[in-house]
Amino acid sequence: MPTLNWIGKEKVLNHHQEVPFLTLDKKYTHNSQDSDNLIIHGDNLLALKSLLPRYGGRIGCIYIDPPYNTGTPEGKWVFSDNVNDPRIKKWLGEVVGAEGEDLSRHDKWLCMMYPRLNILHSLLSKNGRIFISIDENELYNLKGICDEIFGSSCFVGQYMWYKSATPPNLSYKIKKNLEYILCYEKEKNNIRYTGIKKSSPSDDPFTKPQNSYKILSFPPKTIHFKGKDQIIKAGVYGTKKFPNKLLDDLIIKGGLNQNTVRFENRFIWVQDTLDKNINDNIRINLSNKLVLSYKRNEYKNEVPPNLIDDTVGVSTTEEAGKELTKMFGKKIFDYPKDVSLIEYLLKFVNNKNALILDSFAGSGTTAHAVLNLNKQDGGNRKFILVEMMDYADTITAERVKRVINGYGEGKDKVDGTGGDFTYYELGKPMFKDNKNLNEDLPVEEIRNYIYYMETKLPVETQKIDNKYFLGKHNDTAFYFYYERNQSTTLNYDFLATIKTKASNYVIYADTCVLSQDMLNKNGILFKKIPRDINKL
Repeated sequence: MPTLNWIGKEKVLNHHQEVPFLTLDKKYTHNSQDSDNLIIHGDNLLALKSLLPRYGGRIGCIYIDPPYNTGTPEGKWVFSDNVNDPRIKKWLGEVVGAEGEDLSRHDKWLCMMYPRLNILHSLLSKNGRIFISIDENELYNLKGICDEIFGSSCFVGQYMWYKSATPPNLSYKIKKNLEYILCYEKEKNNIRYTGIKKSSPSDDPFTKPQNSYKILSFPPKTIHFKGKDQIIKAGVYGTKKFPNKLLDDLIIKGGLNQNTVRFENRFIWVQDTLDKNINDNIRINLSNKLVLSYKRNEYKNEVPPNLIDDTVGVSTTEEAGKELTKMFGKKIFDYPKDVSLIEYLLKFVNNKNALILDSFAGSGTTAHAVLNLNKQDGGNRKFILVEMMDYADTITAERVKRVINGYGEGKDKVDGTGGDFTYYELGKPMFKDNKNLNEDLPVEEIRNYIYYMETKLPVETQKIDNKYFLGKHNDTAFYFYYERNQSTTLNYDFLATIKTKASNYVIYADTCVLSQDMLNKNGILFKKIPRDINKL
């Protein structure tokens, strides 16, 4: 498979592994004592890494709207769109080094995105998918690195959002009405995306020219006719191109057939199919020329088209701007995504309990969409938002508060969706000086980290075992024998407390007095807890 190369790539290929684990520092919870909905303020690379111990492999859907790298001068947007934000420049200097100063804006963008996408891939569940909004400035570069990280076989497709009916006149050559959304899955699967219900203003035909002739019998009061009460004699009707043969006299009264009648034509159904559809309350119509057609009261969900516009109920960025202005009383963002777009994408996820992540949260549209959908269908979806900019509390979280509580006045008042969230800042690192555990952290945070690093899974719920048990994975049981203010020793007394049966055991402790033969005989791997014992 062809790969994409750029200056600085070798420095960021595995950078996600070097990113330190930080904890999350809870600041407040809105509308409840605690919440599984999260809004995190901080660098999204650090924040994503901090989510792994709890959410690795659990996220059902990711939507991100990264900077498009259009070259917009710094300060034009609240989020710098040409990766010249001071924080990004500082990060590039630390990771890429002095050569980072010579990178093109495309090199910088790729360096910024690659490690973030790597961690997002780790957060996705087995059946999870990611949607990424982008425009043509980085579309093909994004496709190249996503093919590397997610695999080209996991590429679902490229959607096109009709973002604006009145795009700005910035070019002499083309008006840009479209933006793009790339979709990848964690693993290739046969799950059907059914985001919309088909609706049809016209009837569907009863016949196809290539079908064989069949005779169908229609029971009384199953055919709707708009003409006057009458008796229509048996004969050939319809049109010259599409004739329809009536085999019995047809009695019409009150707009319905009063008798059983048979037609002969190139019908799409056999009699059993017609009977089933009649039982399902299909409406059968007969025109004045005696052409048969049908219309369903409700159609099954359809696979979504790759064009996303008002025909599937999705609005433009102009409408999104109006909604934000109504919510805040002033203009907030130049080109926000409309909440209907995110709702539409999330409907592809056939799970009302899904975890939804947005690590370029902006104004909080993704949370708005999740709350709307939960209100509509009684779902229990949860959202995690990450926003690095200083407006994370005053705009991102504030919008979510107003969606939950309701906003607007008079005829423009919008009722609240209900719900809650907890707001976090990035907290302390898991290790001090990249060597010893930070023992100022809650023990539960350390336990989560240890188990994730061993299994790449969130820690299991405590089972019937000793209090140091973390979980069992691939027939290996994991124990973290740790006390904050005293040294621990792996010995026969500790082994006697183990209740979980497994082929192998990984046990963390400060020291071990068991012989190597004893460890080997019982399938035990001892690991020394990385901390400064001298201070105990």
